[in-house]
Amino acid sequence: MSAQPHQAVPIGLAWSGGKDSALALQALRRDGVEVSALLTTITEGYDRVSMHGVRRELVRRQAAATGVPLVEVTIPPDCVNSVYEERMAAAFAGSPLDEIGAMASGDLFLEDVRAYREQRLVGAGKEALFPLWGRDTEALAREFVNEGFEAVVCCLDPRKLDASFAGRPYDADFLVDLPDDVDPCGERGEFHTFVHAGPVLSKPVSIAVGDVVERCGFVFCDLVARD
Repeated sequence: MSAQPHQAVPIGLAWSGGKDSALALQALRRDGVEVSALLTTITEGYDRVSMHGVRRELVRRQAAATGVPLVEVTIPPDCVNSVYEERMAAAFAGSPLDEIGAMASGDLFLEDVRAYREQRLVGAGKEALFPLWGRDTEALAREFVNEGFEAVVCCLDPRKLDASFAGRPYDADFLVDLPDDVDPCGERGEFHTFVHAGPVLSKPVSIAVGDVVERCGFVFCDLVARD
């Protein structure tokens, strides 16, 4: 389901802390849908959001600013699908996710990703929602910037985007500088972001941009909380 969802049951939202998660939350709220839980994955041993590499402390502050409870599922590094699915199934069987009837995500156009989510959620007895599905990604990127969201590029694939983009603000200049073959929303995994201010947050998450490192074939920019 990608059209306007109904609020017959509590709704959860897959939450990476990035721009697509934030835009999905905004889209749901605009449709009058209240999200009752955010779901994120944390990599064991690193204490960071899986793939994005954002510190757990930051995503917790971010979630608190949305006003929505955060559910954290821990997974091992280089997690295989069977372990990932086992831990997700356990999370959905426990509180508070056992009470939700639908799970939304910020996916945009990758059919295989959507099909995988739908398959797993059906198995858990949940409906799949895609509030941003089919949106033009150039228009969506401009909307994110124009509506006052602020984000930083926290991870990128150097095979698809130069490492110099890591740690940059996701703003109008960033979009202008992107190569033509890179999706402006990074939907093919070119880059990931961390949202630290914007309409879905009651207050900004104060951050400092730290070191940029390459690890496991990806480039990460460390973001540190500032009090």
